[in-house]
Amino acid sequence: MQLELKDIHKSFADKQVLQGISFTVESGKAFGLLGRNGAGKTTTIRILMDVFPANSGEVLLDGKPIDYTKTGLGYLPEERGLYPKKKIIEQLIYFAELKGCSREQAIKSIDYWLGRLEMTEYRDKRLDTLSKGNQQKIQLITAVAHDPDIVILDEPFSGLDPVNAMLLKDVVREEIESGKIVLFSSHQMNYIEEFCDSIAILNKGQIALKGDLHQIKHNYRRDKLVVRSAAINQIAAESGLSCTVTDEDTALVRMASPEDKQKIMQMLTSKYDIDEVKVFEPSLNDIFVEYAGEGENQDEAV
Repeated sequence: MQLELKDIHKSFADKQVLQGISFTVESGKAFGLLGRNGAGKTTTIRILMDVFPANSGEVLLDGKPIDYTKTGLGYLPEERGLYPKKKIIEQLIYFAELKGCSREQAIKSIDYWLGRLEMTEYRDKRLDTLSKGNQQKIQLITAVAHDPDIVILDEPFSGLDPVNAMLLKDVVREEIESGKIVLFSSHQMNYIEEFCDSIAILNKGQIALKGDLHQIKHNYRRDKLVVRSAAINQIAAESGLSCTVTDEDTALVRMASPEDKQKIMQMLTSKYDIDEVKVFEPSLNDIFVEYAGEGENQDEAV
């Protein structure tokens, strides 16, 4: 399958929230939708889920307008939406039936997921008796129990301890490997880097950067070197290079041009005892900070 958002525009009253959002997500791959608070992520997701329509633009599946009666969507929201006083099994069945499962199918799938997420003992408990992390796992079951074609995960690792985070990682990998379309929205860049093949960074309702994550990082300006040496302070003081010491033995050297790389490397290795020198490769966090925009965006409309 191929999911495509094509030239999506959305306004609320006189506030234009989305201005021509376009991206494509392939089945069996994960896509990261990134941006600061208010950048337009939530509005984009709600249009994708048919919560409300765009002013213009299209949501396509395999080149045709998506048919929501035939396409299953699973959504794990950042803000949790379950009933704290209700039994877990009752509300999980309720949500699965809302999404087209028979009661028998719902119970079978829910019991599988409760076991998969190590939650079977809580089946007949009230939600408000669970820890935040375990409530998060129950919320996840509402997103996957009906076996959706498209899974949307908004801050999925929020509130999880390392053990539960590892368990959820395994589940996400299984969903991707089973051929689902998986869309991530998160501020935890390490998870985006781990799972996502492609990303789009939103800034004030527009896409500031999108594409294959590996290619984006490869094409990033290669005008910095990472230098590691026991003499790093001496290098910073007397080499004449633009150095920022980042650790007791490491500095970031900014070059006037990427073409200066060989010359600077040769100079450093000939004059100093260098343990390591390499071209700086940015993290996704570095790229996000550059493209997501400065200052707080205004709160996003509903």
